[in-house]
Amino acid sequence: MITTGGNVPDITQALALVDGVPPVAGRPGRPRRRPKSLLGDKGYDSRHVRRELVRRRILPVISRRGEPDIRGLGKLRYVVEQTFALLHQFKRLATRWERRLDIHDSLVSLACALICWRRLNKQTP
Repeated sequence: MITTGGNVPDITQALALVDGVPPVAGRPGRPRRRPKSLLGDKGYDSRHVRRELVRRRILPVISRRGEPDIRGLGKLRYVVEQTFALLHQFKRLATRWERRLDIHDSLVSLACALICWRRLNKQTP
């Protein structure tokens, strides 16, 4: 997660966010350092971002502006939108009132921990 000002476009932080992804666990052996692909809506459509993703060996799955959306991309992006909805159930995160970044980031981490804790307790009989 990267926290920015309210008027900062998401595309400016896209590469920094990708670079901050920890190693991806999976099959035995050396873990992947980068994800295989990046899903994005038309807000992330940029030659520079596409070029940098390809240079990092990441497949950009980004809808182009002025063209129809990629089929099936909405189903995959649903996970991201659902995560935002879960975080916005905490009223203090829906509208950011904190001026200090460390407090806001701590509240987001606490909210994520509570969401995971609730999910784990819901599944246990």
